Amino acid sequence: MDATRQTFLDELYAHGRDVPEALRNVEPEAAELLGVLVRALGAQRVLEIGTSNGYSTIWLGDAVQAVGGRVISVEIDPERTALAQDNLTQAGVDRCVEVRTQDAAEALTAFEDASFDLIFLDAERREYASYWPDLVRVLRDRGVLVVSNTLSHAKELVEFSELVYSAEGVTSTLLTVGAGVLLVVKSP
Repeated sequence: MDATRQTFLDELYAHGRDVPEALRNVEPEAAELLGVLVRALGAQRVLEIGTSNGYSTIWLGDAVQAVGGRVISVEIDPERTALAQDNLTQAGVDRCVEVRTQDAAEALTAFEDASFDLIFLDAERREYASYWPDLVRVLRDRGVLVVSNTLSHAKELVEFSELVYSAEGVTSTLLTVGAGVLLVVKSP
């Protein structure tokens, strides 16, 4: 990542923590992990569920820009979508990222099977369990689902975690990066 974009991200992260409504940004080390995973996979098709102000979206955009891919980011709040779009433009990744104001469940049901190489899930945790069948369906074989806040909000994710850990056809591990990152790989 170039220094100008990194400086912009540092400022965006600090601002997100300072505003009264506390924008939901993933921690910098978790965002950096996203970039590494996109590059390692050579992920061409990335889905982000939960855009907020676009902080993690910029990290994903930077990584897909490096590998020639694209990001679709879904956010339910139109004001946050607009804020994210402005931030993506300022960061110079708007050409490789499409931000949609849409309900995540509706978006997931509309995607074709095996549509994504990597999915980043950072939205309303109480909905994750209902997303699970479509998350697996739209992830390609050997694709990676990245779930944030799995340690900090473990109580909210009990049902979802049970689905993941009992599911056939996936392998998962919990990383103590940021507020906890669950990696789920779909088996071929």
